[in-house]
Amino acid sequence: MCGRLPCSREKKGADTGPSPVDRRKTGSKHHLICDGRGTPLKVITTAANVNDVTQTLALVDGIPPVAGRPGRPRRRPDSLLGDKGYDSNPHREELRKRRILPVISRKGAPNIKGLGQLRYVVEQTFALLYQFERLAVR
Repeated sequence: MCGRLPCSREKKGADTGPSPVDRRKTGSKHHLICDGRGTPLKVITTAANVNDVTQTLALVDGIPPVAGRPGRPRRRPDSLLGDKGYDSNPHREELRKRRILPVISRKGAPNIKGLGQLRYVVEQTFALLYQFERLAVR
């Protein structure tokens, strides 16, 4: 012991696990699409090493009919907000073909002004879902 904490050479041993920043770690990642009020519409669970952009179209296609106004229920959003993890030109074009406006920050460019405030809704929805510990830890 070096004082109250163990020395760095003493930390390694049989009880230590992999580094939390290790890209080869096991685990899962949750992909979520929600409306502007934070109501989750579709959640997909994938392996921890799956890129976010690969799940974009699966999330959009998995949106169930949402009732609201009189008439046929809506099946697609007007626009899709996303962070830089969802930046992909082929996916942008596919969203435009489906008449969905992609509002996604580009990698290497400054963030879209005000997107962080809108992204806060998604982060709060994740926090709400993670109150159920079986969803957070799989």
